[in-house]
Amino acid sequence: MHFESGVGHIGGNLSALDALMTLYHGVISPEDCFVLSKGHAVGALYVALWSLGRLDDEELRTFHGEETRLAGHPPTGLLDEIAFATGSLGHGLSLAAGSALGFRLRGLPHRTYCLTSDGEWQEGSTWEALIFACHHRLANLTILVDHNRLQGFGGTAEVASMAPLWERLAGFDLELKVVDGHDPRAIADALAAPAERVRCIVLETVKGRGVSFMENRMEWHYLPLDRERYEAALREVEA
Repeated sequence: MHFESGVGHIGGNLSALDALMTLYHGVISPEDCFVLSKGHAVGALYVALWSLGRLDDEELRTFHGEETRLAGHPPTGLLDEIAFATGSLGHGLSLAAGSALGFRLRGLPHRTYCLTSDGEWQEGSTWEALIFACHHRLANLTILVDHNRLQGFGGTAEVASMAPLWERLAGFDLELKVVDGHDPRAIADALAAPAERVRCIVLETVKGRGVSFMENRMEWHYLPLDRERYEAALREVEA
C-alpha cells in the first residue's frame, strides 16, 4: 500500500500493527468504538480490517488516491469502523473519553479503545482528557500507547522528555500495564484483565518493526519506499 501510493509514515504503522491485529482479532466487538488517535498509522488499521474481510485487495490499492475511502488519515463518514476523523495529534483521547462516557450514560455495555502515540503525550489536551476520564472512572475506556520512542523531529526523550512515560501515568487513578507491544499474547492478556477504572496499556514497540533498515530510525516516520528498499523489505519480511 505505502509503496504503490508513494507515501510515508510506514515506521509508525509497523510499530502499531501487532496491537491493531490483536485488538481486531478477538477483542473489539462491532458495537465497540475504536479511536486511532495516531492517525498517521491508519495504514495498519486498514490492513487489520482487510485481514477480517471488511476491505478487499482492490480497495487497498486505492489507498491515498483520488476519491478513495482509504485516506492517509482516518476519514469520517466513509467506513463504519472509523467513528472520528483523526490525525491532528492530541485530540483522540478526548474523543474516546466522550464516547466512553456516552456509552455509560446510555446504559450500554460497549467499550471504547484509543491508540495514542507516545509523542502526543507531550500535548496538554491529552493530559486533560486523561484527567476527565479518571475523574469519571471510565472503566469502559482502554488507552493504548504506542511507545516507540520516536516522533517527527527525533526521539521523544530529546524533544520533550517525560521518560519513562509510565511513571507519569502511574500517578493517575487508572489500571496501568507495560507490555511488549509486539507480543500478541501479552497484549491480549493485558486487554482481558478485569478493570474497575480507566485501563492504560503502554506498548513497548519498535518503530519500523520487522525491517532492519527501518527499525528505530526516525526518518521512517516520513520516508516513502523506493523500489530497491521496497524489495529489500519484502525479502526480510518473507524470510
